[in-house]
Amino acid sequence: MSMLTPPGMGGKYKVTGAAYPRMTRPRRRRRIVLVVLGSIIGLALIAYGAVQLIDVFGGGADKRKTAAAAKDCATPAPKAGSTAAAAPKVVLPPPGGITVNVYNATPRAGLAKAVGDELKSRGFVIGKVGNAPADFDKKVPGAGILVGSPQTDKAAFSVLGTNLAGATQQTDARETGDIDLILGDAFKELTPKADADKALAALANPQPAPAKKC
Repeated sequence: MSMLTPPGMGGKYKVTGAAYPRMTRPRRRRRIVLVVLGSIIGLALIAYGAVQLIDVFGGGADKRKTAAAAKDCATPAPKAGSTAAAAPKVVLPPPGGITVNVYNATPRAGLAKAVGDELKSRGFVIGKVGNAPADFDKKVPGAGILVGSPQTDKAAFSVLGTNLAGATQQTDARETGDIDLILGDAFKELTPKADADKALAALANPQPAPAKKC
């Protein structure tokens, strides 16, 4: 029996002196550290979520949007006399500077002459008057078509168009500045002169965009 073996013990409890029981550090401290770290992270997530809920239900996002809109509206508006306060005027050719050829594409006799006389009384220069060319005769279902050169001033189309609502526009190979007014099956009458004058004034003096409402 070894001197290291207590009296009365032997067998598997016998200490021979060649081997000693290994002593290991308890793992309890590591477990405690992990639990503490997990608790801190959990509390942080809960606090962040609470802040987000308070922001949503407390109207924090709406308040920020309102503040941004107020900042935009705080920009001083341009003075009434400044160039930015009103849209620039558009230079339109006068009716006396537009030559109109009036053609009748409907079965109604004398329509081209009647319309040409009315346009002449409104200041337009009337060129040719008669039945529509074969390409258009009895083939215009709408109120009318305005036909001109690709180089024709677009403003001239607009001025003439104020006298016939619903007229469409086309171009052909002509090199002159005159415009054909081809009357279609849906034509009833020219736009009343008072309404045409208002539409013409609106073209010449476009209204500025409405100010932003705050």
